[in-house]
This record gives sequence, structure tokens and C-alpha cells, in this order.
Amino acid sequence: MPNDSAVLANATTSATAPAAPRATRRAPASAKSEQRIRDILRTGREVFAEKGYERTTTTEIAQRLGISEATVFTYFRGKRELCVRVIGDWYDEIIAAMEGGLPRGEPIRVQLHFLIRTHLHLFLVQGTGLCALVLSEGRSKGGPGQELADSFLPLQRRYTAPLMDLLARGQASGEVRADMPLRTLRALVLGPMEHLLWEVIAQGRTPDIDQAAAQLVDLLWSALAAPEAELAALRQLRADVAGALARSGPLG
Repeated sequence: MPNDSAVLANATTSATAPAAPRATRRAPASAKSEQRIRDILRTGREVFAEKGYERTTTTEIAQRLGISEATVFTYFRGKRELCVRVIGDWYDEIIAAMEGGLPRGEPIRVQLHFLIRTHLHLFLVQGTGLCALVLSEGRSKGGPGQELADSFLPLQRRYTAPLMDLLARGQASGEVRADMPLRTLRALVLGPMEHLLWEVIAQGRTPDIDQAAAQLVDLLWSALAAPEAELAALRQLRADVAGALARSGPLG
């Protein structure tokens, strides 16, 4: 899964040949052009997920679509730009799923469980190939891959925004410890999940998502919870019950 380091590696020769890529990308002028872009992105996602970044070529993407490679370059300057767009769209889907279903009225721990379970499901069930690409290429630093890494920094920030927002709201409500910076708490959550994703990719076996999510939340919450948070919650529950009894009048 993505971390604060950027992702992906060097572009292939086909994407960097001087005669093929255009200096700028042509804006779609019609519904046909927009559909062509969607087709390229869909097929690009399939090939990147199957082969990773290094072994993917714009030639193969074009061949699967039955178009020329020059047509791909009409809309994308090369493989790097296409991959950044593919991963960016994938992140947007993950963010939409997490934010759209987040039970905001529930305690922060419940919301954290939803984020972790949704995250694992989208990575391990629906996006294992792209997950492997991001994890492997995310370690690349320096050289030609650095430009690609820089392109992914805004994506990384956007991708982790729902978790950062949840942690910030938890600190504000007193449910999450406030003696640690949000970046440290974010790393605390993402680290174990990344380790689990690496294991799944290496072994090729998907764990029970519900069980894995529950175990991670149990592990993480002991470190994330604010001191006395559980005691405060019990006190609030007792006060709520006492208030309800008082409003209902004497029994019998």
C-alpha cells in the first residue's frame, strides 16, 4: 500500500522515443475522444496490474485496444503520465468508497474499523495487481524514477487524507491521544497494513478480510486511544443512562 515515499520506476523506450510523445496532451474535443481516454485508462489499468510498471509498454496497451501507439500518445505523453493517471483514478475510487460509507456518527474506533476493512478489501480483493505495483515501485529513489516519484506526492497526500481527517477528529473529541503528531499516528496505522499487504503479495494468498481488519483495530486502538478514553466513555454512558431513567420517572 502506498506510504509517504513516492511510487513507480523508469519509463520504457516506447514511451520516451523522441518521435512519438507529444509535448502536450490534447484535450478531448468530443464524446468519442472522452470514450477513447476511458478505454485507454481501463486497458492501461489491466496491463499495469498484470505486468507491473517496468514490463508494461504503451505498445501492448494500444494492441489490446486495437489502436495505434500514436493514438495513445495523442492523449498521454507517455507511459509515466498514463500510469500516474491510472493510479490517481484508482486512489480516487478508494477515497470515494472510504468517505462515502464512513459511519461518521459512530465512535472513532468504529470509523477506524470501517476505513481499515474497506482499505484491505479494495487492495487485496479488487486491486492486488496495482497494490503490488505501488508497493514495489514506491521504493525507487533517484535517477529517472525521481520525476515519476515527484508526480505521485500529491496523490499520496490525497490518498491518506481520509485517515488524517479521522485521526484529527478523534483528537478533537478526546478519543485519540493528542500527545503525538498526526503524521506519527498515520504511520502507526499504515505501517501494519503495508506489512500485511506485502505478505499477501509474496504468498499469493488473501486472508480473511474481516478477521484481519478486526485484529488490526484491536492492535492499533490500544496505541491510538487517548489515556482514560474508555473510562470517560463509561462515565458518559452511566450519565446517559441515569438521565434517561430520570426522564422516564419511577418504575412500577
